[in-house]
Amino acid sequence: MIFDRRQLTDYTLTSFYKNLLWPRLVEEKMLILLRQGRIGKWFSGIGQEAIAVGSTLAMHTDEYILPMHRNLGVFTTRNIPLSRLMAQWQGKASGFTKGRDRSFHFGTQEYKIIGMISHLGPQLALADGIALADVLGQNQHATLVFTGEGATSEGDFHEALNVAAVWDLPVIFLIENNGYGLSTPLNEQYRCKNLIDRAVGYGMEGRQIDGNNILEVYHTISEIAEDIRVKPRPVLVECMTFRMRGHEEASGTKYVPQHLMDEWALKDPIANYEEYLLDEGIITPEQIQQIRTEFKQQIEQQVEKVFTEADIVPDLFHELKDVYKPFSFKPINPATNKQTETRYLDAISDGLRLAMRKFDNLVIMGQDIAEYGGAFKITQGFVEEFGRGRVRNTPICESAIVGAAMGLSINGYKAVMEMQFADFASCGFNQIVNNLAKTYYRWNEGVDVVVRMPTGAGTGAGPFHSQSNEAWFTKTPGLKVVYPAFPADAKGLLLAAIEDPNPVIYFEHKYLYRSLSEPVPDDYYTIEIGKAKIIREGTKASIITYGLGVHWAIEYADKHPETAIEIVDLRSLQPWDTDAVEASVKKTGRVLILHEDTLTSGFGGEIAAHLAEHCFAYLDAPIVRCASLDTAIPMNKELEEQFLAKARLAQMMERLLGY
Repeated sequence: MIFDRRQLTDYTLTSFYKNLLWPRLVEEKMLILLRQGRIGKWFSGIGQEAIAVGSTLAMHTDEYILPMHRNLGVFTTRNIPLSRLMAQWQGKASGFTKGRDRSFHFGTQEYKIIGMISHLGPQLALADGIALADVLGQNQHATLVFTGEGATSEGDFHEALNVAAVWDLPVIFLIENNGYGLSTPLNEQYRCKNLIDRAVGYGMEGRQIDGNNILEVYHTISEIAEDIRVKPRPVLVECMTFRMRGHEEASGTKYVPQHLMDEWALKDPIANYEEYLLDEGIITPEQIQQIRTEFKQQIEQQVEKVFTEADIVPDLFHELKDVYKPFSFKPINPATNKQTETRYLDAISDGLRLAMRKFDNLVIMGQDIAEYGGAFKITQGFVEEFGRGRVRNTPICESAIVGAAMGLSINGYKAVMEMQFADFASCGFNQIVNNLAKTYYRWNEGVDVVVRMPTGAGTGAGPFHSQSNEAWFTKTPGLKVVYPAFPADAKGLLLAAIEDPNPVIYFEHKYLYRSLSEPVPDDYYTIEIGKAKIIREGTKASIITYGLGVHWAIEYADKHPETAIEIVDLRSLQPWDTDAVEASVKKTGRVLILHEDTLTSGFGGEIAAHLAEHCFAYLDAPIVRCASLDTAIPMNKELEEQFLAKARLAQMMERLLGY
C-alpha cells in the first residue's frame, strides 16, 4: 500500500492515525461486550475505517454527511463523545433517539450527520435535498452520502443519482464496495465490471479508489469536495474494501472463502498506515503503545459510565407528545373582507402563490410543474414570478423527490411536493411512511414538507388515476392528513399545512377542481388542521364525511329536507375532530359514515370504532357505513358510478332512519 502524504505535516498524519485507531478500539470493545451479553447487536466496520475517517476528515464541519451502519468513524471523527454513542446503542434516555431507534439510525444537527434507516437507499435522496438547499442559498458546500454496493441495486440509488445529475447538485455519492451484501457476493449483485461504470449513464464523473488507504481516501474526497463547492455537480466514488466480519455479528463469515479473508487481512487500513508512520519516523512504537493505552482507558471509562445510567421508565405522555413537532397554531385571519368567486383549483393555486411570497425558503417540486404549470395547471405562471430555482420540474421519480423534499427541510427550507396523481404515491411510499413520518419521533427533527395529492374518482380515469388512498396514511403516526371539500377550506388548510413544521399529506379532489366555486378571501389566511365543520344543522341523523362525500351528503339532504340531516365535514383526517363528531352523534342519535374510499379498511372504520366505544349509550341505531365497492376503480362511466359510495347513499340512509 502506497501512502502519499503530499503537504500534510507530521502532526496531521499523527492525528489521522488517532482518528483511525479510535473507532477500531471502540469496535473491539463492543465485540467483547457482545460476547459478554452486555449489548445485543453490532454491525462491524472493522477493516473499513479508512473510508469513514478519511472522507469525514476531508469534509468541512458545517457540511452534512449521511453515513450507514458500518461508519462509526464518521461519528467519532466528528467528535461525538463515545458516552453519547454508547447511550444510543444501549437505548438510554441520553441517546440521540431516547431509546426509540437502534445503532446509527439517528441524525444530529449539532454534528451535521443524518443517519440511515434500515431500507438502505432513502438517505441518498435526502442528500440531494440538502445539497439543493445549499445551492439555492449559495453556500458553496458539498454533501457526502454513503451507500454499500448492495444498495446500488435499489431504485433509490438510481433515482437519487439521476436527480443530482439533472440538477447539478454538489453531492459525493460514496459506495463502500466491501464484497458482500450480507452473504451475497458481487457476481450475484450486478453485472457491470465496476460500479463507477454506472456514473457515465448519469452524466457524472466516477472515481474508484483504494478504500483501505486513508490518505488516498482523504485526498480524493478533499479534491472532489473542493471542486464541487465552486462548480456544483455530483460525483460517484467507489471505495474498494472488504467486510472482515459478518453483516452483523450473529451472521458470521462462514460463506466467505478463507483466501479472501487472508488476502484482505494483509490490507488492513490501520496496520498498513501504522507501518507507514513507523517507517517514515513520524511516530514511534512507544507513542503507539501510549496512544492505545490512553484510548482503551478512555473507552472503558465512557462505556462503563453509560451502563450505570438508569434505564428508561416509559412515560405515555412524552411518547405521544413526541409524535409531532410542537406547533402552536395561531389562526391568521384575512387582512380585508375582500372575496372573489374562486374555483377549487384556483384556491389551491392562490394559496401556493401567497405561501411562496411569504416564505422565500419555500420550494415546490413536481413533474411538469414549471413552465407547463402542472398536469392540472395549478402552478401556471409560477416560474415567471418565482424562478426555476424554487419552482422545479422533476424527473419521474417519486421516491427521490419526497426524499429531496425532506433533505430541503433538514437544511432549513420548506418544501411542497406535488404527486401528479395521489395513486403515484405508492412509488414514494417508503419515504413518506418511514422517513417523513418517523423522523421527529426518532430524533426530534421537524420535517417541514407538504405532499399534495390530486385524488379521487368521477372522471373515468380508471384504477391508477382515481384511487382514494388516504387510509394508507391515516394509520401512520407522524403524518398529518388534510382533505378539504370546498375552495375556501382548500386555501386556508393548504396555508396552514405549509406553516406547520410537520409532514402533511394534502388531498385535493380532482373532480372538484373546475366544478366547484365559492367566494374565497383574497388575502392570506389559515384554517386549523384537525377541526371539523358543521355544514348543515340537523336533529334526526348525522352524516360524517369528507372530500367529495360532503357534496354527496348535501345533495341527499337537499332532496330530503324532511330528514333533518346534520352534515359534518371532517376536513382533516389526522388528527380528526373527535369532539365535533361525538357532539353531533350525541345530538342526533343516528350516524352514517360516508366516504369515497373502499369499505374494507377505509377511514370510516376508524370513526365507527371510536363512536361504538365512546358514544354507544347515545346511539338509537347501529352505526352505518356507506363506502365504495371493494374493487379497483373501473374506467367505464356506468361501472364507476356503481362503484362509488354515492350509488348506495339513499339506500343506507333509508336503512338508518328506518331502524
